[in-house]
Amino acid sequence: MPNRYAVILAAGQGTRMKSKLYKVLHPVCGKPMVQHVVDHISKLNIQEIVTIIGHGAEMVQAQLGDKSLYALQNEQLGTAHAVMQAQKMLEGKDGITIVVCGDTPLIKAETMEALFKHHENLSAKATILTATIDNPTGYGRIIRSAEGLVEKIVEHKDASEAERKINEINTGTYCFDNQALFEALKRVSNDNVQGEYYLPDVIEILKKQGEVVTAYQTDEFEETLGVNDRVALAEAERIMRLRINEAHMRNGVTIIDPANTYIEADVEIGQDTVIYPGTMIKGQTTIGTECVIGPNSEIDTCEVGNETVIRQSAAFNSSIGSHVNIGPFAHIRPDSTILDDVKIGNFVEIKKAVFGKGSKASHLSYIGDAEVGSDVNIGCGSITVNYDGKNKYLTKIEDGVFIGCNSNLVAPVTIKKGSYVAAGSTITKNVPEDALAIARAKQMNKEGYVQKLNLKK
Repeated sequence: MPNRYAVILAAGQGTRMKSKLYKVLHPVCGKPMVQHVVDHISKLNIQEIVTIIGHGAEMVQAQLGDKSLYALQNEQLGTAHAVMQAQKMLEGKDGITIVVCGDTPLIKAETMEALFKHHENLSAKATILTATIDNPTGYGRIIRSAEGLVEKIVEHKDASEAERKINEINTGTYCFDNQALFEALKRVSNDNVQGEYYLPDVIEILKKQGEVVTAYQTDEFEETLGVNDRVALAEAERIMRLRINEAHMRNGVTIIDPANTYIEADVEIGQDTVIYPGTMIKGQTTIGTECVIGPNSEIDTCEVGNETVIRQSAAFNSSIGSHVNIGPFAHIRPDSTILDDVKIGNFVEIKKAVFGKGSKASHLSYIGDAEVGSDVNIGCGSITVNYDGKNKYLTKIEDGVFIGCNSNLVAPVTIKKGSYVAAGSTITKNVPEDALAIARAKQMNKEGYVQKLNLKK
């Protein structure tokens, strides 16, 4: 197999996005567009990836890290000029170079692999990825010979009436013989209205040299979509979301309403899990088998075990075990660890806490900065008082503890194994093992008080 290289064009600012964020860094299904492109290319046995950066160079490098080499395009003088910036890294090397735009997040690794193979099989010097579209207005048309080879690319404004009826268009993705590419780039002129150097001119140069130029047509135009504004960004999001959902369903996940379920690109979900509408599953989330998620739940960068139910709740950057029941309307905040067989009920908030196996907080509680043992029952309205206005403190609740309703546990404090806290108590001192802690004012009934109060009105 010939050596393979990739050049990703990611230098443009993207003024039509009307954003402070550089275009290729806008996310599609939770991942920047250029990251999608790099991740797909990385599946193709590529020797070197060179990303052409310009606007937002440092941010693009921070995003991609060591997955790519980088070449800086100080001035944006066209696509051929951009590719030329990779000259020091790639010129003179034998092999095939694919050129892809960093704003095409939908292009599939399988399509690029097919483009490579088509190029190799025909011993071409250049191969254009093409697609057909019902309304090709504005796109460059592919003019083929009787043998199916590419004669030329004609831009819409330059096309004749007959040529404008052709609906096979140039997608802007190419494969080149690497040495032929960089030799041809030296001959590209900027003698045009914009004064820029255009990559399609390489095709014309190679044709005049009598080289073989071919085209590989993808069946899906939508995967070649370039994102230049917020409208196209939303369309890319819609297409990718449905693609992701379909992949999960084919892997054994039930998604009740795919059009209203948002699952990001790196999420993993086990078989026989059911996802209800309005659910968002984001980041590096993994969900086990036979879970029930939603409706209207948000899970971001969490690890969820098997047979767990999360209804109408939110969970972030946490670990959730198996056979756990969460919600409705619970909030699992970052750095929480919820072990197996736990119940977190309605309007319960867990933050930076370990919640032990078989423990329960069924409703209306806040458990923050806490270590909760196994088989603990936390009554309605109970809270860990973890913040004094400056610092956070730890509450420890050991195995088998029963916390009565409406209790305040003022940290730092430890409730020892097997003890009880009476309802309505404010606990400020450690509670010994197997003890009953009562910390509330003695009840007083003032008889006749209401009548006396009414007389004063």
